[in-house]
Amino acid sequence: MAFLCLLTVVVSSVVAASSNSLVFHEHRAHAPPGFTSHGRVSDGHILTLRFGLTSNNIAGLQDKLLSISTPGSRDFRQWLSQDEVKDLVAPSTDTINAFNTFASANGLQTSVISPNGDWLSVTLPVSKANELFGAAYTNYTHPDLLAPITRTLSISLPAELAGHVDVIHPSTAFTAPIARRAPSKSRSATKHKREATAPTDCDTSDPKNNITPACLRSLYNIPTTPATHKNNTLLVTGYVEEWAEVDDLQAFLKQFRPDLPSNQTFVTTLLDGGSNPQGPGIAGFEATLDVQYAAGIASGVPLQFLSVGTFLSDFPTSVLDTATFLASEAKLPTVVTSSYGLNEEFFGASLATKICDAFAGISARGVSFLFSSGDGGVNGGHDNGDDCGLFIASFPSSCPWVTTVGSTIGFNPELAANFTGGGFSSIFPAPPYQTTAITNFLKTIPPSFPGNGKFNSANRAFPDLSLQGVNFLINFRGEIEQALGTSASTPSVAGMVALINDRLIAEGKPVLGFLNPFLYANEGAFNDVVEGHNSGYECPASSVAFDAVPGWDPLSGLGTPNFPDLLAAALA
Repeated sequence: MAFLCLLTVVVSSVVAASSNSLVFHEHRAHAPPGFTSHGRVSDGHILTLRFGLTSNNIAGLQDKLLSISTPGSRDFRQWLSQDEVKDLVAPSTDTINAFNTFASANGLQTSVISPNGDWLSVTLPVSKANELFGAAYTNYTHPDLLAPITRTLSISLPAELAGHVDVIHPSTAFTAPIARRAPSKSRSATKHKREATAPTDCDTSDPKNNITPACLRSLYNIPTTPATHKNNTLLVTGYVEEWAEVDDLQAFLKQFRPDLPSNQTFVTTLLDGGSNPQGPGIAGFEATLDVQYAAGIASGVPLQFLSVGTFLSDFPTSVLDTATFLASEAKLPTVVTSSYGLNEEFFGASLATKICDAFAGISARGVSFLFSSGDGGVNGGHDNGDDCGLFIASFPSSCPWVTTVGSTIGFNPELAANFTGGGFSSIFPAPPYQTTAITNFLKTIPPSFPGNGKFNSANRAFPDLSLQGVNFLINFRGEIEQALGTSASTPSVAGMVALINDRLIAEGKPVLGFLNPFLYANEGAFNDVVEGHNSGYECPASSVAFDAVPGWDPLSGLGTPNFPDLLAAALA
């Protein structure tokens, strides 16, 4: 049974701006906080619009993905081919003909920009875009953005395109000032009291108990045996000019993984004007953390670094283009880790749904997507200490076709970190693999809970699991620094998944692929985290938020993974 549906409300109405009848497609009451309107864009300004066409059988794709990723099913881990995904994702002939007829009648030149044919690009004057789509494209600025952006608060579809177009971008989706889950080297862990003891392999010379690959190996029983299969690639994403330095990676491995060859590097792929220059003083803190802990845990697994866009890039477009790039690849990485995201409100329902569908298609080919849950607790990207208890979900971490990772702190016991993002989507319904876990958690919330009514308990909840996320040591621009955040937890989990894939390949078995149904079916492979309150790093502990409880919760997910148990379940 398919559970994911397009949430855009479709209401027929006639808009005077066009000679044809228009069908209302998407609307927001106002721009997100911080954005200032500077009036309508000049009629002659040239605008490039992307049209996400309706897939012919997205429900079939979702049903198939649930089936092949659920333990016990007859087709368990029989991942789809690129062509099999395309057959489900590609638009129908009727949809293609409807759009081509519309474009021809209005003198528009179209370009297909996705391998499945479900995304088209059209360049046209703003005046024509406003006329054809009942829009009012306007210039907006934000004090933290380097350039204005062009958006409309409402957009409609010509009646002949209704049911054939899922999303137009850019339209109502806004770019937020900060797209990355930037870990902080300036924040300390003083708000979290660590336990006095730690595993013997941890560096306890510092009273803050720094985390290193050796510490993670000891905590989660991760083996040091190098991977042997070169067709098992772990891809690390980088956005907003976050660059990864080979010299820093090699220095990190020399100090913290001396058992591995210190000359390890990574293959860099550039997209949308991305770059990854090498040299002193230009490494990005986020990219450094992601690459070093992916390499430090995934012993010997080949790494790929995907650098997408620039500081001026529109983040939703960058995420979409990442998915499009992966969908076009004949040979995919087995694991993708990403430490970036925005509040769902910046994407909007139609664009987030279309991107999430794209992740489903790639996951169905045997790829494990891991996203960090965010560092704002229940406040999403609004964790500023002034407005707390907001219960805001982030994306792509709220997509039901990816695996979302939160953070813990401490050793005896592990606690859910107060900054770990967690909660419920405002867009995506709860997937079948998660409904029992959500039901059990909701039983622990009293009727008097102050957060009741602020989140949709029938929707997708996150994170799915967690890992240590405080005081990670990295080699940043030649110096040892501390990093904090779910961005530390996520590449570390990705490294564990890549190691399990290596063992599966050695046994002649399919890789893990889409993880979530497998994870929720093997709750016993996790260390349950039963303490914690994700009020946010800046908001006081007294702020309303979720509390960790026995079993799954929207702070720690299923808990932290015990590698041997997870490996045994994967090999069973």
